[in-house]
Amino acid sequence: MGEPETKEHGADEEPRGARAILVAAAGPLVEVPMSALAEVGIMARLIYETFMWAVRPPYRWRQLVEALEFLGVQSIFIVGLTGTFVGGVFSLQLINALRAFGAESQAGAAIGLALARELAPVFSALMITSRAGSAIATEIASMRVTNQIDALTTMSVNPVQYLIVPRVLAATIATPIMALLAFLVGLGGAYLVGVYIMNVDGGIFFEKVTWIVDPDDVLQGILKAAVFGFALTMIACRQGFYAEGGAAGVGRATNRAVVQASVAILVLDYILTAIIIEYDLL
Repeated sequence: MGEPETKEHGADEEPRGARAILVAAAGPLVEVPMSALAEVGIMARLIYETFMWAVRPPYRWRQLVEALEFLGVQSIFIVGLTGTFVGGVFSLQLINALRAFGAESQAGAAIGLALARELAPVFSALMITSRAGSAIATEIASMRVTNQIDALTTMSVNPVQYLIVPRVLAATIATPIMALLAFLVGLGGAYLVGVYIMNVDGGIFFEKVTWIVDPDDVLQGILKAAVFGFALTMIACRQGFYAEGGAAGVGRATNRAVVQASVAILVLDYILTAIIIEYDLL
């Protein structure tokens, strides 16, 4: 009498075990897209709150000026240094390649276009991300884990308006200026390498730059840099604002901010370039 009951029990356990295996295997497939959707929702809500509080008084002019000084003035050296060597190495490689076809006189035009449209805005945004974006994420995350953000709310100070809005506005203003600086010093570095190392005629070099590079090309890079500045600061503020887990959480927030912002800059660069080319905007 007991033996058939044992068989039925074993037969029932086998489907249960198979279901448990299927659930465990399907868990990551469901968790990953749900986490991505949750991240999109959190970022969309933070962007909405940032826009809403940006137009409502009181206006934090002091915080805006301090953020401009931190994101712009303090980034001049690293952006200038990066732009100089990017222009120099691009000039070195391009002239060496064009010389095989006897077309090294066209190097100035190609370098100018590349710097104006792509290299200057992308590299300046990446440098600001590594220098200032990481610091923003660390500062706000430290305030979160030490309950300073909760203290602002207790004092009737909106933390989004006080902490995020000035930094986002400052980055949207400062990053295009840094991109223009990177473009100018990049041309200087390319000129020094091309003329004094690769023996290209300096007059021809700058004639090709002024002939090919239009104000629209520079404007394209400036607009891209403004989008990059907004994106990198929003990502840094998001990671810091919702950080948790003490000191380890601060480190994780900083790491995620730098990685996500760097990837976002490259992805946005492709998207913006495709839109500009497709619709012939500039």
